[in-house]
Amino acid sequence: MNLRDRKKERTRRLLSDTAIEMFLAEGFDRVAVADIAAAAEVSKPTLFRYFPAKEDLVLHRFADHQGEPARVVEGRAEDESPLRALRRHFLQGLDERDPVTGLCDVPEVLAFQRLVFDTPSLAARLVEYGTADAEALARALGGPAPGLVAAQVIAVRQVLARDNVAAISAGRSADEVYPEAVEAADTAFDLLSHGAAGRGY
Repeated sequence: MNLRDRKKERTRRLLSDTAIEMFLAEGFDRVAVADIAAAAEVSKPTLFRYFPAKEDLVLHRFADHQGEPARVVEGRAEDESPLRALRRHFLQGLDERDPVTGLCDVPEVLAFQRLVFDTPSLAARLVEYGTADAEALARALGGPAPGLVAAQVIAVRQVLARDNVAAISAGRSADEVYPEAVEAADTAFDLLSHGAAGRGY
């Protein structure tokens, strides 16, 4: 990364960090984009060059994970099936307390998650992210009915993460929730691999 790119990245991070701090303190809908620009000491047009929409100031933190399921499938070993690779990756995320799995009890992360899930426009944009992930995963999977399989995988990941967030928001630690989070993930990927009929549905 050259000097110009590093400077742009610093500005991007400053804008996002400033916005999220203000959103957490005052609420997403109560903070104007002009106020964020003023606090970060940039012009409003400059802010919009980095973040075309107000929601992007928050959700860009998910950018590193955008398309991640597809990358997991594409980067798997030759002898590893797509579902096994996705399962391994999610379980690794639980081990590492990755916020994307919902199994993270760092106060700043919990506050950020509440901001996203409790703000309708942010939650709606997160759904769009899930749709894009499903489309990318379908392309990576190929094979029969890839869109249906991809949609199920993305839905499973989202439900597992939401359940973990709910358990931690109820006052439990990530370490306390971890065993049942692993069990739930194993059950979910078993259902994806073998279907619900084998479990009496």
